[in-house]
Amino acid sequence: MFKGLVRSYLLATLFLLLVACSPKLNWRTMQSPEQRYTALFPGKPDKLERQIPIGDQEFRQTLEAVKIDDDIYSISSIDIPAKQVNTDLVQKITKQLQSNLLDRAKASGGSVISEPAYFQNSQHQRIATTDYYIVFNQTSKAQQVMRVRWITRADDNKNVLLYQVSVLHSNANTSDAKTLLAKEEYANFFNEFYPD
Repeated sequence: MFKGLVRSYLLATLFLLLVACSPKLNWRTMQSPEQRYTALFPGKPDKLERQIPIGDQEFRQTLEAVKIDDDIYSISSIDIPAKQVNTDLVQKITKQLQSNLLDRAKASGGSVISEPAYFQNSQHQRIATTDYYIVFNQTSKAQQVMRVRWITRADDNKNVLLYQVSVLHSNANTSDAKTLLAKEEYANFFNEFYPD
């Protein structure tokens, strides 16, 4: 009986050690040829496509996202065909995406901090962008914090893809979104996004 108890204890201990050593984040490189990017996700993302109306036109939006505990890692892309592309339209869509988040944060009593940043394209050229660190105040819950960047890329055929790369963290115990979302597990996601 003692041997059986010791064996059970050892098996339970071994199981707990294996579970404790298993990584929470299972990083994997995902290629999205249709959306023309390569990204490092902390798990296998789900994919959703839909048509979104902007003005009197509709555009295809693709969202790839994965939820890990309190975090949602996502990349959204809006495909603007060459025949519909003009500078005003691209700026209008970008402004609409930005104001959806930034205005909501301000309306909640939250805050927005912007900071210069860089990303690399698939040829490893460094290109300037801006990171936004957003705090959404929740009335009955802990705060949500978000890091987001918007990137516009045109291909050889003059089609334009507008990307929104973001991480949303719920149940935050801090209003310092920048410090929290600059940690390695979040920085990897932003640093390893390579649009074509």
